[in-house]
Amino acid sequence: MLAALIVVLPVFGLISLGYLARWAKIVRETTGEGLSDFVFVLALPCLLFRTLAKADIPATQPWGYWIAYFAGLAIVWALAMLIASRIFARKGPELVVSGFAAAQSNTVFVGVPMILKAYGDAGAVPLGLLLAIHLPVTMTIATLLAEGRAASITMMIKRLFTHPIIIGILLGSAARPIIGLIPEPLWTIIDLLAGAAVPCALISLGIAMRRYGLTSGLALPAILSGLKLGLHPLIVYVLATMVFQMPAHWSGVAVLFAACPCGINAYLFAERYKQGVADASSAIALSTMLSLFTTTAWLTWLGVS
Repeated sequence: MLAALIVVLPVFGLISLGYLARWAKIVRETTGEGLSDFVFVLALPCLLFRTLAKADIPATQPWGYWIAYFAGLAIVWALAMLIASRIFARKGPELVVSGFAAAQSNTVFVGVPMILKAYGDAGAVPLGLLLAIHLPVTMTIATLLAEGRAASITMMIKRLFTHPIIIGILLGSAARPIIGLIPEPLWTIIDLLAGAAVPCALISLGIAMRRYGLTSGLALPAILSGLKLGLHPLIVYVLATMVFQMPAHWSGVAVLFAACPCGINAYLFAERYKQGVADASSAIALSTMLSLFTTTAWLTWLGVS
């Protein structure tokens, strides 16, 4: 429990910093919106660019690994959207936010330290593979679902190819063959912007929580947290251990990655579209708090605690 607390404490620390700064009126209401815009337009695309450009992706793909993880992600995402639509009357981008929040994991602050502590060097390769494509895949899916409601195919294509996230993904993929030709000063700029993405996003989330509180209620955030912390890792565990029967450290990494709390990018996505912000911020905070107990339970079940 103490180890789990140490892992998630920085998340709560930065969220609380943003919340208290707004509560004390040290920052303005618009500060959070400005921070989220900065992260979504500049910092996050740089993070995606760096991740894809430098990722060590093997020529032979571990398809069982990909299927186990992303099948669980797809099921949870679809189920979250179904529940949000049928029971809570969410629609449009706010409906996409519900699916995104339930499926996308907090990898930087929770996933990486927890998995490396559990599996050490043996877990570095499967962890690196998921880190390389997890965020690009989830951000692309969310963007397509939101922008796919455009009136025409031409307008949808225009929106996609002028979208900061898609631009970061495409440029990162294109840069892989010429990565050695990119000047070092440019990498420094990219690294500085990428490094600012997570802390700025968490502070912005804290400011948003002060603004919205739990105005959307706890019911939907609790369901999204349950899907993220319980159902997602359970599906991955069944597929990884019983269907594909992969090595323990590969299946364990996939399960723990899925067991992470809701990722900050769901909140950034909600802020971008100005819909579902309260749902996303509440789900992230609640799932992060509950992950103290659920990740400990998963670590114990996997026999690595």
